[in-house]
Amino acid sequence: MSFEVDGIKIPDSSLAREITELVRDTASPLLYHHSSRVFYFAALAGKQRGLKYDPELLYCGCMFHDLGLTHQHSSACERFEVDGANAAKDFLKARGVAQKDIDTVWAAIALHTTPGIPQHMDPVIALVTAGVEMDVLGLTYSQYTVAQREAVVGAHPRGDRFKEDIIEAFYEGIKHKPQTTFGNVKADVIANKDPSFVPMNFCSVIRNSGWAC
Repeated sequence: MSFEVDGIKIPDSSLAREITELVRDTASPLLYHHSSRVFYFAALAGKQRGLKYDPELLYCGCMFHDLGLTHQHSSACERFEVDGANAAKDFLKARGVAQKDIDTVWAAIALHTTPGIPQHMDPVIALVTAGVEMDVLGLTYSQYTVAQREAVVGAHPRGDRFKEDIIEAFYEGIKHKPQTTFGNVKADVIANKDPSFVPMNFCSVIRNSGWAC
């Protein structure tokens, strides 16, 4: 079911309907509603920033961004972001979408947990990360009106334990391949040279976000 908030709604197309059906049937309700909220927050951010983008590609990037956490699309050795990106690539390729557009969606999903880079790239790539950072981390919480937040959450509920549940979903999706979690080299180097350095913790940021739950 689609709804509209400040002119933002899911694209009315057969491709978007197929995306909705696939993700709803594959992902848990937690991930489905999270991904749906990510789309609305991403599109609202695009409106705020005056960015031009293809709504179908943005919807695909947002809805597939966590599909790599599901057992159906989780590989043995790739990062979950790459698994989700590959699932989107296969989906779009089977439907005759242009390779350039497929590459954009692939990058948007693959980079959505890599802060500091997506905002300098194509609007679809930048906005997928913006939507994720809002819904999971609340980094831009104050940039959305109360009415916008309530409308999005009203249509796609977060639940009373979203923060802990999303952390658990991440863990369940990646615990079988811990080698893929090797991450920010810069933080490792600073920590090695500066004993006083305390890196930001993803889980702590989630728990301390502006969201109530």
